[in-house]
Amino acid sequence: MLNQFTETVLLVVAGLFPVINPPAAGFIVLSLVPRATAAERAYLARSISINSLIILIVSLSIGAYVLSFFGISLPALRVAGGMVIAYAGWNLLHASPDADRGPEQRTASDATREATLRAKAFYPLTLPITVGPGSIAVAIALGTGRPRTGVPFVNLAGAAVGMAILWCSIYLCVRYAANVEKLLGPVGTEVAMRLFAFVLFCIGIQILWFGLDDLLETVPLWVRFK
Repeated sequence: MLNQFTETVLLVVAGLFPVINPPAAGFIVLSLVPRATAAERAYLARSISINSLIILIVSLSIGAYVLSFFGISLPALRVAGGMVIAYAGWNLLHASPDADRGPEQRTASDATREATLRAKAFYPLTLPITVGPGSIAVAIALGTGRPRTGVPFVNLAGAAVGMAILWCSIYLCVRYAANVEKLLGPVGTEVAMRLFAFVLFCIGIQILWFGLDDLLETVPLWVRFK
């Protein structure tokens, strides 16, 4: 039973952690909201981690049924999501280094800033930056592998622990990215953000390619070589 529990935890974490990449997500969030205060970063960390957890749980449990209900295939999800992620990475890669890193300006009211942060916390900071089509597709694939007769309690417990580990990693990376920024300094932070932006762009292209490859397999050969 302990082996089965451990295997489930490792399966969830090993399958989703590399795709989500919480350290990269933390730096990208930092680059998108560079003027946020410590309290606002704490709020964003809570919101993004909770939103990510909900999306992953829904994808793991009923994601396949939701896509089937709307008639959306996994390849189509990968193509659309890959385009969004690649576009976000491209914009971050070519953003001006000092575009948003000037002195803090409180021209907007607190209510307006809170509403803006709440909107950004889900899109694009949670979806698709932190939890994108790649992680959703992996979660759906993990969910479709469960037995039809029901999931044993030990597997449910292992999946819950794995999700908790992912939630903690997302929260910590987003919450303390600014502290890492202080350690790296302006130049090191700029280099790290450019690297993560390029990685994000490559991930988007890779997801897009996987989706296109799956879609092309459904096209008859005589149409492809006509």
